[in-house]
Amino acid sequence: MSRIPVNRTYTHIRSTVERHVVWIEFNRPPVNAFTRPMVDETYDAIEAALADPDVRVLVLASAVEGYFSAGADLHTFKGLTAEGVRDWARRCHELARLLRGSAKPLLAAIHGTAVGGGLEMTLHCDVRFAATDARFGQPEIRIGFIPPIATTQALARLIGRPRAIRYLYDGGLIPAQQALDWDLVSELVEPAMLRPRVQAYGEELAAKSPAALAAIRRTVTLGGGMSFEEGMAYELEAVAELGASPDFVEGVDAFLAKRPPRWHRPS
Repeated sequence: MSRIPVNRTYTHIRSTVERHVVWIEFNRPPVNAFTRPMVDETYDAIEAALADPDVRVLVLASAVEGYFSAGADLHTFKGLTAEGVRDWARRCHELARLLRGSAKPLLAAIHGTAVGGGLEMTLHCDVRFAATDARFGQPEIRIGFIPPIATTQALARLIGRPRAIRYLYDGGLIPAQQALDWDLVSELVEPAMLRPRVQAYGEELAAKSPAALAAIRRTVTLGGGMSFEEGMAYELEAVAELGASPDFVEGVDAFLAKRPPRWHRPS
C-alpha cells in the first residue's frame, strides 16, 4: 500500500507533524462548523496519520481562535432525505470506528467553545486536555436531533447513563471544571499552555513501545465493551502477542542492563 502524505493540503483541516506527534486541526473559520467534505477531510487526515510510520501520536485540535467546534453546519441538512441523514450518520460511524480502532495513542487539545461533532470525536480519544476557559455542550436536542458520531454510546461509557441522559436532554453548555469533574476531559491547562502541554505529553508517549501502547489501547478501548470473561480472553491474546514481540525482549534486556530501550519502529 502506498504511503499517504501526512502533511498533504486540505481545505479545512491542518495536518502537521512535530517530533512524531501529528496535530490534526479543524480549520474552517469563523467557528469550525462541519460540512460533509470537512468530515471526509478529517477522516482522510486521520487515516494518513495512522499509515505514516513517522507519526507515533495523534492530536485532535483546532486552528480557529475561540472555537474548537460549532458542530455541523446546519445548511448541510436542508432538504436532506432520511436516506441522506442515514448516509451522514454512517460516515460519522466510520470515523468513530477509525478513531477507536487506532493502534496509535489519540489525544485532544480542546479550547474555546466545543460543541457538536468536533467535540464528539474527542470522546474516542485516550486523553483529553482542555483549556480552563473551554465550554462544552451537545445542543442537538434543540434541532430535534441526537449527536451521531457514536456519541450516545461513548458518553454512557465515559460518564455513566444518568449523567449522559441529562447532559443530552439539557443541550446546554458546561464549563471546563464541570467537564473535568464528569471525566469528559482528563486535565485542565491554562489556555496559553495548552499546546505545549499536549505536545510534551505526546512526545512522552512517542518515546514508549509502539507495540505496548497499541495493546493497551486495544484491550481497554475495544475489550472494555466486552463481558469481563471475553475481555480477559482478549487480554490474554494481547499478552501472548506482546510476549513474542521484539519490544518485550528489548524492554527486559534494557531494564536488566540499566540502559534506555531501543524500541522497534515500523517502517
